[in-house]
Amino acid sequence: MIVYNPSGSHPESLRNCQVYMKRILLAIFIGLGLSACATSPLGRTQFMMMPEDQMAVMGAQAFVNMKQKLPIDQSPQTNQYVVCVAESIVKEIGGNGGQWEVKVFQDDSPNAFALPGGKIGVHSGILRVARNQDQLAAVIAHEVAHVLSRHSNERASQQLAMQQGLNVIQAITNPTTQTGQMMMGVLGLGAQYGVLMPYGRLQESEADVVGLELMARAGFDPQQSIDLWLNMEQAGGGQPIEFLSTHPSHATRMQELKQHMPKALELHRSAQALGKTPRCGA
Repeated sequence: MIVYNPSGSHPESLRNCQVYMKRILLAIFIGLGLSACATSPLGRTQFMMMPEDQMAVMGAQAFVNMKQKLPIDQSPQTNQYVVCVAESIVKEIGGNGGQWEVKVFQDDSPNAFALPGGKIGVHSGILRVARNQDQLAAVIAHEVAHVLSRHSNERASQQLAMQQGLNVIQAITNPTTQTGQMMMGVLGLGAQYGVLMPYGRLQESEADVVGLELMARAGFDPQQSIDLWLNMEQAGGGQPIEFLSTHPSHATRMQELKQHMPKALELHRSAQALGKTPRCGA
């Protein structure tokens, strides 16, 4: 029996062609994966496809959106306090630090965030939980650690790998769309935009450790980080509040902080010997 083939190609040739194309695509994806490998500050292998300058553009636009959505706290005393703590932290980043924009938002939720491109947002509600400058430093250092560890890039790359052709710049400038909300979640702003895309527990643990060392190098008391998490737990009424909802369990976090505390205390002593004694207030 003769089977009509309108393309004029033999079925076996078509199968061979399909196999060949699959191999090419596989080689392309493998090449992209190898070229996108990076290393976190703690030595963990990461998958990253997004250029850092594009992540900075996304972060800057997201911050503009936040300033349009949330009222900004105009209290000179509060702003001076928060900026003092934040600047003490980012000074320790060195050549990669640059200038960071810091804003205090009038929002009762105990939350804070940092974005690629040097943006830090602090909700006024966090000041009721972070009861002194060292505890506030633990919060801000944790969020800055997410940026230093390029966790947003890591998550954005994973999304791009699954959704080809995503225009991230267009998405981030229009957060009301489904894609825009997804990209806001990638940057750690999911709760504010009604979509939950939290950092993974591994990323949260990484930010805890990197942030602990960062605050210690700035001259803040790293032991206050443990008190901060206890305050957070109490503020949640026995349940993790928004800021902690994706973290490891409280017991695991305390254990990890204590394991890294000897090094943090050593960094703190070195910082004090260099005259790093922040006096921001509260």
